[in-house]
Amino acid sequence: MGIIENFEAMLEQGQDNAMLRYGLGNAYLGEGRAEEAIPHLAKATEHDPLYSAAWKAWGQALMEAGRPGEAAEVFERGIGAADERGDRQAAKEMQVFRKRATKAAGGE
Repeated sequence: MGIIENFEAMLEQGQDNAMLRYGLGNAYLGEGRAEEAIPHLAKATEHDPLYSAAWKAWGQALMEAGRPGEAAEVFERGIGAADERGDRQAAKEMQVFRKRATKAAGGE
């Protein structure tokens, strides 16, 4: 049983938290399965709105799924979460990613 199956089994057993959702989303992303990663990473930010790593991964999954407009919005919200948490590095990274996403979406 692989890591994705382990995480999915934990969810089926009723466990659900930010770390589990982030781990599952990241595992899907690592396998190139961005569309499957997206709902789990979104849920991770619902569980913990200041989880900057989850915001960043969610935006990256949206980019990989060819949804740059949505990614730019997620990165924007993630920057706010990272700033609130005091996670300056994550905020800086997401600013760069937001700029790329905005450009890919046809913006400035």
